Amino acid sequence: MDAVLPAEKSSKRKWIYPLIRKGKLYKWRSYISYVYLLLFFAGPFIRINGQPLLLLNIIERQFVLFGQVFWPEDIFLFVLASLVFIVCVVVFTIAFGRVFCGWICPQTIFMEMVFRKVEAWIEGDANKQKKLNAAPWTKEKYLKKSAKHIVFIIISFLIANTFLAYIIGSNSLKKIITEPVSAHWVGFASIWVFTIVFYLVYSQVRELVCTVICPYGRLQGVMIDEHTLVVAYDDVRGEPRGKLSKHDDAFSFKGDCVDCGLCVAVCPTGIDIRKGTQLECVNCTACIDVCNDVMDKIHKPRNLIGFFSESMIRNKEKPTFTIRMMAYSAVILVLSGILGYFIFTRKDMDVTVMRSAGMLYQQQPGGNISNIYNAEIINKTNEKRTITLRPEDPDIKIKYIQAPGPVNGGTSVKTIFFVVIPAAHIRQAKTDVRLQLVSNNKIIQTVSTTFVGPVND
Repeated sequence: MDAVLPAEKSSKRKWIYPLIRKGKLYKWRSYISYVYLLLFFAGPFIRINGQPLLLLNIIERQFVLFGQVFWPEDIFLFVLASLVFIVCVVVFTIAFGRVFCGWICPQTIFMEMVFRKVEAWIEGDANKQKKLNAAPWTKEKYLKKSAKHIVFIIISFLIANTFLAYIIGSNSLKKIITEPVSAHWVGFASIWVFTIVFYLVYSQVRELVCTVICPYGRLQGVMIDEHTLVVAYDDVRGEPRGKLSKHDDAFSFKGDCVDCGLCVAVCPTGIDIRKGTQLECVNCTACIDVCNDVMDKIHKPRNLIGFFSESMIRNKEKPTFTIRMMAYSAVILVLSGILGYFIFTRKDMDVTVMRSAGMLYQQQPGGNISNIYNAEIINKTNEKRTITLRPEDPDIKIKYIQAPGPVNGGTSVKTIFFVVIPAAHIRQAKTDVRLQLVSNNKIIQTVSTTFVGPVND
């Protein structure tokens, strides 16, 4: 873990021009990227029972996952889900290193599978890009650079719109696009702020997001051990490296590495995998593809660079499921079980009842005592529900000041009402009253509240 970052080798940043080699693993990464990109751009517009597939509306405190609406009252589910996710990340990293970074991370997918491909399409491969940047400004260079950056801005604009749709919803995004700018100037400005940010990330910052900005790479150093599978160079087999020569014979003590340097040339973060595991390595497997291609050409066994652990290289061990991995996996199972229980037992509707603060009881005609209450009723379903509150005790009555009425899916209503109890039934200063939330003649929830009244001797 002692490699020097590309940006730290000198005061001037060294620009990286990775070669693109389309091996077997690169093709699999491409397939995964196509699926991811399809889901990413289609996600905000996919509806399940009238709700979006995913919505993270922090401003209005509305969250939707797979069509299920979650409210601030469900924050404990979010916390629990976050714990499960963090433990999963830890276990995955212990087992497979930074494979997530190279195969699933949105930064890598957009950078390597979208923007670099556009760059190669317009400017040529890595060698042509390097020559173009070093060349004086000509008409051809102006045209290529302009075309590239225009396409980059267009792609960034599309990403920004999609990203915003995940925050405010696709319907709100359509209003920003179709209605006058003056009516949605905040949303319009947000789109362009996100566009500029994405453009700068993918045109200028690039691999520095992975090697400098993202904390995950640095956390990896304390999570992996000698049993972790990572993209690694088998130095036992490869060293001492050396160029192929026609004078080599069976008694030559050379390793399988021919020191071609292609593993460095294809690396998107500019490292030499032969120097050992480094925090800049995102496990993209580009070096595995290009090395396997070289091994095929020189008739040597594949996987001089491959998925290895230190134990596999040094001791010729097979991958093992360590005690630490077992412990983390057990924690995941327990947390997942608890999370699943709360999700599946989660009520479709919820009610919060509070007695009006600072209000004492009221004397009502006919020898009755009343308290005034406020209630908020949340409809967590996607359907419109007609609801009402009723006392569990038939001798207790409810008189509405503001009736709840129907509640649309994914919304809430507030209601104000009196709870009326005959004075003869009150035996103490505070009485527990149970109220039932009813929808379609079905009791959804029963809540308890406190009733204050005079004490009868």
